Amino acid sequence: MNIQLRKIVPAYFRFLVLVYGTGIALFTVPRIILLWQNSAQTAAIPTSVLLKALWMGFRFDTVVSGYLLAVPFVVLALIEFFDRRSRWPARIVAGYLSFAYGLAFLACGADIPFFNHFNARLNMTIFTWKDTPGFVAKMIFQDVRFYPYWGLFIGMTTLFSWAVFRYSRQLYENNRPHKRHTPTRRRRMARATVFLLLGALLLIMGIRGRLAAKSPIRWGTAFFSTYAFANQLGLNPAFTLARSWLDSRKPENQRVHFMADEEAIARVQKYLGITPDSAFASPIARRVHPTGAPRHYNVVVVLMENMAAWKMGIFGNPHRLTPHLDSLARAHSALFTRFYSAGIHTYNGVYSTLFGFPALMEKHSMKTVESMQPFTGLARTLSDHGYRTIFFTTHDEQFDNMGGFLSFNGFQTIISQKDYPPEKILSTLGVPDHYLFEFSLPYLNRLHQTGEPFLAVYLTASDHGPYIIPEDIPFQPHSREIKQQIVEYADWSIGRFLAAARRQPWYSRTIFVFLADHGTLHTPVYDLDLSFHHIPLIIHSPALFPEAQRLDAPGGQIDVFPTIMGLLNLPYVNNTLGIDLWKEKRPYIYFSADDKLGCLNGEFLWVWRRNGGESLYRYLSRDRTDYVTRFPQIAQRMRSYAQSMLQATQWLISRRLVGPEPVSQIQLQNYPRRRILKNDNVSASNIPGVF
Repeated sequence: MNIQLRKIVPAYFRFLVLVYGTGIALFTVPRIILLWQNSAQTAAIPTSVLLKALWMGFRFDTVVSGYLLAVPFVVLALIEFFDRRSRWPARIVAGYLSFAYGLAFLACGADIPFFNHFNARLNMTIFTWKDTPGFVAKMIFQDVRFYPYWGLFIGMTTLFSWAVFRYSRQLYENNRPHKRHTPTRRRRMARATVFLLLGALLLIMGIRGRLAAKSPIRWGTAFFSTYAFANQLGLNPAFTLARSWLDSRKPENQRVHFMADEEAIARVQKYLGITPDSAFASPIARRVHPTGAPRHYNVVVVLMENMAAWKMGIFGNPHRLTPHLDSLARAHSALFTRFYSAGIHTYNGVYSTLFGFPALMEKHSMKTVESMQPFTGLARTLSDHGYRTIFFTTHDEQFDNMGGFLSFNGFQTIISQKDYPPEKILSTLGVPDHYLFEFSLPYLNRLHQTGEPFLAVYLTASDHGPYIIPEDIPFQPHSREIKQQIVEYADWSIGRFLAAARRQPWYSRTIFVFLADHGTLHTPVYDLDLSFHHIPLIIHSPALFPEAQRLDAPGGQIDVFPTIMGLLNLPYVNNTLGIDLWKEKRPYIYFSADDKLGCLNGEFLWVWRRNGGESLYRYLSRDRTDYVTRFPQIAQRMRSYAQSMLQATQWLISRRLVGPEPVSQIQLQNYPRRRILKNDNVSASNIPGVF
């Protein structure tokens, strides 16, 4: 059998498999050490969760191994293909592998004390002190506590190098002409081609880490549970360090330098009326102690894809595209007429709505390793008040790193494409909107049956290309163009959802919040056009709004979290840049569109561009005249307001101060949050009163 295997599988392929296996085994060692050193945290974690964390570790170790093995694979595969075997390529490859894996093992050794100090896996933070290398080196080498980790690194590298050079000698011996089976040239070329393609396929799969086409593996993939330590255990420190370094090199992730950080913080405190609380490390954290009885109402937040204000009849659209939303805004609801999205991407809308921070220019706030930290926000805060929390999306939860980021920040259950019947998935965007809502209602009913309030957040997707309107539904659009038809369908889906919700026992004690993730470009006037940012905010609750209300003060997605908390009348820590729109007013609202920053008041739109220049427009009359030189003081005030908010946000994130407590004092509690048990037999069709 062994002889037959040698005839079929090229020696270089067997060599790389042995190297891969050795690397995986050694990568597991520091993970086990980390697990042992944090036994106090693991005591409350179920064994099944820890085993899955170790499985996640295998996946991330495979990703790192795939990158490290890519160059040796190409070199050895080409040598095999052209039949140019000799001793030296094997030795050079062995030396390269020893060096490359050695760097990864160095990251593994450094990661353990780093994690025990910062409660985070190894990242770019280690380079914070690169300007004083001598001091840092002395501190490291003079501290005997680091010696075991140096020993771990040296031991792993030595053992790996010994094994790899031994494998390489076997590779050379097995390729010597007198020791190997010599097939015909045609058979040799065929075999070389097959294993070249097979190896390339395996490498690509290993590097991607996932088979799903929507997104490769990201750090958020490891965040599968409600146990913070178990989530981080699965990460490979070489992966997190490399990923954070790559993130920092991207132009969109470069830090802004509008002003000194201290000045930005002082201005934000002034603008938001914040008195620093010495109990918090964050200079913007403030305790909110409402008077009166708390309202433990359920909260349902629906983030509607692309639902710009201009699409709605209540904002002047004459085409009757949104009759359900229009009628909703006129009955038992509060309509915020001057409400704006934080950015122009879905991830901006999710992040700012749920966590109360603005969209940083050209930066993906949920994907960077810098964001791998606890944020205060709606789900975490309501969880502390005994709420069950669940997030519904139509597509792959790993897209935009959404699943991992949200799981790490208070969402106990994520329902996504993996949970839907395959026949209901119509495109890369997953299931259509009406089915998303239909599928979700049994979950909400089961949450209600627990006797505890719930937070449910929806992210719709149908109003995004590819536009697909299901054929087997009782919906007939009156528009001719598909872009208008899809708006009608999205509105119909929401109307159908609300009609079904009204028949549920939890409806009367539920606050419904409808807003868009961002707007849609429409007859643009300015390079930062308001059609992309002006969105509806409708808060619906018959118990709270016997009469319809209309609020014309400026607000944004960053204000949703504190505004909902104001309605619930619950105490909490507001460590965000958002305000409670019921009780507070802001003179301006600001937002970004990748490389542009905007700020708005009742008359002017101020625009700042990263590539130079700023403008001031009278947007209400769609006036294209630039008034920045005519009204420099107005421009200066708006500039100060918007830029200080972004600068302060950047500083808070980089200092890991966006959580509800000072990070240095956070002991992430590994208490089990009860999850919703999945039952394949539960569907909307067998629950009375649903659709």
